[in-house]
Amino acid sequence: MTRAAQRTIGTDVRGATAVEFALIAFPLLLFIFGITEFGRALWIRQGLQATAIAGARCVALVQPSCGTGGVYSASMSMSYVQTVAKGWMITLPTSAITLNTTATCANVTGFSQVTINYTFQTVVPVLIPALGTAAQLNAAACFPTQPS
Repeated sequence: MTRAAQRTIGTDVRGATAVEFALIAFPLLLFIFGITEFGRALWIRQGLQATAIAGARCVALVQPSCGTGGVYSASMSMSYVQTVAKGWMITLPTSAITLNTTATCANVTGFSQVTINYTFQTVVPVLIPALGTAAQLNAAACFPTQPS
C-alpha cells in the first residue's frame, strides 16, 4: 500500500451513512413495531370493554337482540356480543364470553354481567421470537337487570 493510500484510509467517509443506518435500523424498526402493537392492544382492549358494556345492557334489558318477547336467550345474547365485537374487528369465540344474568357487582345483587377473556396475539414474535408472548386481555361490565 502506498503512503498516499495509507493517509486516506482514516479520512475516507464513503459508506459511512450505510454503516450508520445499519446500526440504527434494527432498534428503530423495533421501536416502530412496538408503538404499532401497543396501539393495537389498546384498540382491542377498548373494543372488548365497549362490547362487554353493550352486551351487559342488552342482556339486562332483554333487548330484541338478546331475547324474544322479553325472554332472555343465551344463544341470541352470545351472537349479539360476537356481532358487536366484529364491529371492532375482533373475532371472539363463544368460549371467550361469559354471560351471567344473576351477578353480584360491587356487593349489590340484581345485575347482568358480561365477561370477556381474549388472548391478544402480536405480530412481533414472527419477527423476533424472543420478544413476544400472548397477552391476556379481560373486560367485564355489569348492568342492572330489568325486573320481569
